[in-house]
Amino acid sequence: MKPVVIIGTGLAGYTTARELRKHDAETPLVLVTADDGTSYSKPMLSNAFARGKTPESLAQATAEQMGEQLGAEIRIEQRAIALDPEARAVHLDDGETLQAHAIVLAVGARQADPGLAGDAADQVLAVNDLASYARVRAALSEARRVTLVGGGLIGCEFANDWGAAGYDVTMVEPREWPMGTMLPPMAGAHLRHALINSGVNVVCGRTATAVESGDEGLTVHDSAGDSYVADVAVRAIGLRPNTELAREAGLAIGGRGIQTNRALETSAPGIYALGDCAEVDGVLLPFILPINHCARALGASLAGERTEVDYPVMPVIAKTPSCPIHLYAPPAEVAGEWRETEADDGVRGEFLDADGDPRGFVLTGGAVQEKGAYAARVPGYFANRERG
Repeated sequence: MKPVVIIGTGLAGYTTARELRKHDAETPLVLVTADDGTSYSKPMLSNAFARGKTPESLAQATAEQMGEQLGAEIRIEQRAIALDPEARAVHLDDGETLQAHAIVLAVGARQADPGLAGDAADQVLAVNDLASYARVRAALSEARRVTLVGGGLIGCEFANDWGAAGYDVTMVEPREWPMGTMLPPMAGAHLRHALINSGVNVVCGRTATAVESGDEGLTVHDSAGDSYVADVAVRAIGLRPNTELAREAGLAIGGRGIQTNRALETSAPGIYALGDCAEVDGVLLPFILPINHCARALGASLAGERTEVDYPVMPVIAKTPSCPIHLYAPPAEVAGEWRETEADDGVRGEFLDADGDPRGFVLTGGAVQEKGAYAARVPGYFANRERG
């Protein structure tokens, strides 16, 4: 019997394997990963430092242990370099070809390149997996000053975490407030003030342009002509889905990721995608809960019961203790406006459509306690989109 081949052993890959095994203990299962296959929780990387978490303590299981748990063969430190959709085959970098019953692309995403100039641009670090967390943690062990290039969700989580650990943190963000692509103005302003009050130097409305080395360390320059001296510089400007393998195989690629329908089926029969690399029915949601919902549906489909995913109301919860945030963003295609009010030590906001119906919400500070009431008033994500 040909195996199910899963490419990637992050949250999406391993969770899909677990879900498949709930339905089917017999079908051969092979997971291919470019790293050592350690199982860990990637979302924990952005708030692990202040809690004293080492890479070793974040590791949950080795590849060997995961193989035993899943009844699977884990191919570590091997890369899938090409797909043959017609033959349903995966070509590996060691020359081997795996013939598959089904192929799952769980290849994730990479940190976006900010396009920095300067002789030290290649010294700007990024955290996107356990190995890169280990490198940044080692760099921070001999540092005091940190400059973050980017102030989105992950950048804010790093800033909060490293500030709480006692570092002098500067965050350079091109938008007018942190998490500027996600938060409306009052909520963004509340986050900015909270980070500043926690000791973070928040620089908004400017883009980091260059990084140069010198006797005092690294100097990060911004678009307004100011500069910030740091011992360590880290980029956090967002993720770019890894679509190259799928694109070269001729699979359909959307505006952001590998195109799938709600059954996680790509444009090629027998090939599926989920996680940070996948645009599910036009939507890319690179967060834990959507991935878990996709993995549950896909596990059933791989076992023979075709299942479509449905996204309920799943607020994004930012790991920023200085300013707790729960955000349920409205679909991009829904027209309307945010209406925000101050709350006790925070902000309440609802996104109302043209008919005055709530389609999204944001709560910060003490207002996050009201999440249940706000969540009850909005549709699940796909239903929200279908209402137009």
